[in-house]
Amino acid sequence: MNFIDTHAHLYDEIFENDLDEIVKRSKDNGIYKIFLPNIDEKSLAAMLNLAATDTNYFYPMLGLHPTSVTLNIEKQLNFLKSHITKSNSFIAIGEIGIDLYWSKKLIEQQIFAFEQQMLWSFEYNLPVVIHNRNACDEILLSLKKLNKQTYHGIFHCFSGDIDIAEKVIEMGFVLGIGGIITFKNNSNLQNIIAKIPLNKLVLETDCPYLAPVPFRGKRNESSYIPLIAQKIAEIKSISIEEVAEITTNTALELLNLA
Repeated sequence: MNFIDTHAHLYDEIFENDLDEIVKRSKDNGIYKIFLPNIDEKSLAAMLNLAATDTNYFYPMLGLHPTSVTLNIEKQLNFLKSHITKSNSFIAIGEIGIDLYWSKKLIEQQIFAFEQQMLWSFEYNLPVVIHNRNACDEILLSLKKLNKQTYHGIFHCFSGDIDIAEKVIEMGFVLGIGGIITFKNNSNLQNIIAKIPLNKLVLETDCPYLAPVPFRGKRNESSYIPLIAQKIAEIKSISIEEVAEITTNTALELLNLA
């Protein structure tokens, strides 16, 4: 079985002491590609350095995470966009979006950053990876404002209701499903996954965050992807082999790697 972790922050310093072991475990567990979302200006070098160690295994994205947005947003965006023209290695614009969980003080800057980076995806014909936390209305309003007939990308760590799921899928997105699907108290997401076609889902860890059961509360890593796949297989009453095949094909096609 081949799996893809479509969302892993393995360049985070929390992995610096045992990264080789983590990568080996991931490969031993069938994860044959890992997609790396960027966070901000400071994380870019570390992400690109990791990607350069194995260009057939690690695939970098370019983006500004909403919680990294500052008042000096135009300078931040200019810095990041300048790197698109310097490299053709980015497979997506991400992770981008709106996060109103921690604070709403910079909501205007977050919306501006999200919409500008969505425009980058149109300009460079790249899919997007969207971070949404307590901001469904704002994100959907921005997407409506941008008025694109069809979008391409992933709603990372999806946590909305079935209506939102169906709406974003209709717009052209797929849902990123991670460790939270294994949590006992997450029947809402499990019920949604039961209704959503398998080819509209991709697997992700968001490591080092949100480790699946039985590692909940510990540092997450890409080797745990099969645990997420197994839970989806149980919910849909299908084999884990089918989950691996379909989600991998979806990820490869979406990120233009097929």
